[in-house]
Amino acid sequence: MAASIVVPSDITLLEEKKSIGHRQLYIIEKLGLLGMAPFMIRLHYSKMDKGDCRAVLSKKYDPDDKSEAGVIVQKRQESVRKAVVSTNFMWGTAGTMSGLTWWSFRRYNYQARLVALPFIFYGGTFVGRMVGDMVTGRNAEFGRDRFLGSL
Repeated sequence: MAASIVVPSDITLLEEKKSIGHRQLYIIEKLGLLGMAPFMIRLHYSKMDKGDCRAVLSKKYDPDDKSEAGVIVQKRQESVRKAVVSTNFMWGTAGTMSGLTWWSFRRYNYQARLVALPFIFYGGTFVGRMVGDMVTGRNAEFGRDRFLGSL
C-alpha cells in the first residue's frame, strides 16, 4: 500500500510568500475557533479545519501591498475571519434559544422540557448561522471571496 503524500495548495504557497510576520488573534477569533469542530476526518482534504483557519488568521500581510497576490491573500484572510467570528453567533443563538425554551416551559415538568430542547437547539444553530452571517457581513461578500475562504 502506497503512502499518501499531502502537498500544499497554491494559495498556501502564496500566503507563505506574501506573509511578513505573525498576527495576534483577537479574543472573538479565538472563541470562534474554539467553537469549531476539534478535528475532521479527511478523505480528500476539501475543507478547512480549526488548524487551517488558525494558520490563515495568524499570518500578517502588508496592508500597502496592492498587487493581485496581496489582494487575494488579504481577501481570503478576511473571509476566513468572518466565517470564524460568525461561529460565535451560531452557538450563542442556539444556546439562547434553548435557554428561553427552558424558561418558557418553567411551569411544566422536566420531561416536557427535555422533549423540546434538542429540536430548538438544532434549529437555533441554523438561525444563528444566518444571524452571524448578517452581523459579520458574510452574507454581503462576493462569491469569489467566499470561495477563496473555503480553499
